[in-house]
Parts: sequence; C-alpha cells; structure tokens
Amino acid sequence: MNIVLCGMMGVGKSSVGVRISELTGRRWYDTDVMITDRHGRISDIFEYYGEAHFRSLETEIARELAGRDGLVISTGGGMVLKSENAELLKRGGKIFFMRADYESLLLRVRADETRPLLKDMGKTAEKLKELLAERTPIYESVADAIVDTDGKSVDEVAREIVARMEEYR
Repeated sequence: MNIVLCGMMGVGKSSVGVRISELTGRRWYDTDVMITDRHGRISDIFEYYGEAHFRSLETEIARELAGRDGLVISTGGGMVLKSENAELLKRGGKIFFMRADYESLLLRVRADETRPLLKDMGKTAEKLKELLAERTPIYESVADAIVDTDGKSVDEVAREIVARMEEYR
C-alpha cells in the first residue's frame, strides 16, 4: 500500500515524503519531479502547452504509480483535484492531506518564482487565498486522513503520517 501526500503548494509534501522514505525504507516519488524529468520545466509546460496538457501528464504519472506498491508519493498541488487521479492513487494507497494555514503557505511560496499558478507575484497572496479556498474541500474529500502541519517540523509530520499509516494495516 502506498502513502500518498496531497495538499497545497508549499505545505512540505516533498520534504515530508523524503523523510517518510528515510523512516520506512520505501521508495519516494515526487510527481512534479517525474514530469520535469520527462517533459521539462513545469512553468514551460504551462506556458507553451497549457494547464490542461500538464494535468494530462499528471494522470499518466498517477496511472504509473498507482500500479506499484510500497511507495511514498508526493503529489503536485493540483493532482488530486482531478477525480480520476484521486481514484487511481486511492486504489493502491492511502491519501494524506497535509494541511497548513494561509499565512504559513504564503511565507513558503512567496519567494518561489517557479510556481506557474502564482506567476504574477504581485498577486500571489490573492491567488493563494483563492486556490486554498477552492482546493481545501477537495483535498478533504479525497483524503483518508488529514495531518495539520503548522508548528510542526518535517520529522514530526513524517512520523505522524507513518504512525497513522499503521492504522490501515
């Protein structure tokens, strides 16, 4: 059974995924890194081919990883918004929604100019608030468990997820 991490950009899915991998010996995959390795920079994909094309690449990755077992999968912020992707990932794993409040996320993403959905940095705060309001109910609905990350270290969040995963065995 796979451990699947979902949540907003900047919540720490990649860092926590790496730590879970270290704690459990599972292989770790970051869906955004897989797409970048195969197709180039995400910002370029958005710019030249559009968001719909990027989302189709996410579905390819979801299909690939859902067919494997014993992985830690850090998803891109929008991957589970597409019900097909959520269903694929749920089939072979448990989805953990890593939740953080708006202020925490804003501090983390404000300095990152590579995020295509926050391209106009002058409107970052407004766009982030909009995405958070739009995505949170979806994350909550697809998640098997919710893990609050505010005020916790990467190690604390990773250990909480590993412990909660034991409940599903």
